[in-house]
Amino acid sequence: MRYTNIVTSIIKHQEKILLLKRSDKVKTMKNMWSGVSGVIENDDESPLSRAKIEIFEEIGIVEKKIELLKSNEQIKIDSPQYKNHTWCIFPFLFKVETPEIKLNWENSEFVWIDPNDIVGYKTVPALKEILFDLL
Repeated sequence: MRYTNIVTSIIKHQEKILLLKRSDKVKTMKNMWSGVSGVIENDDESPLSRAKIEIFEEIGIVEKKIELLKSNEQIKIDSPQYKNHTWCIFPFLFKVETPEIKLNWENSEFVWIDPNDIVGYKTVPALKEILFDLL
């Protein structure tokens, strides 16, 4: 069994949360809605450090403009795209004061939604559960 360590950050502004639509240029989960996510690239990198890097890379918000509200234990889900592969997801909830987002190539759209509206979006696996476990 193979596994990949991933961070997923839910970004909150006031009572809304940010969803990103993954572009058709990424390797996995194309055109699905997600939080700010990324692969932990090496064993000595902490999940929190990777989460902050991904937030800057994907939505252009620097570390001093985010506040960590909560983190949860990693969850494991079987990959829907690869046989014998598990995603080990490290979930985080961050707060931002400004809703200004600058997307990079990994995502094609973003929306700020009421958390309960997530059911209307085609999301990456387990995003709804991750979201409500963090809130």
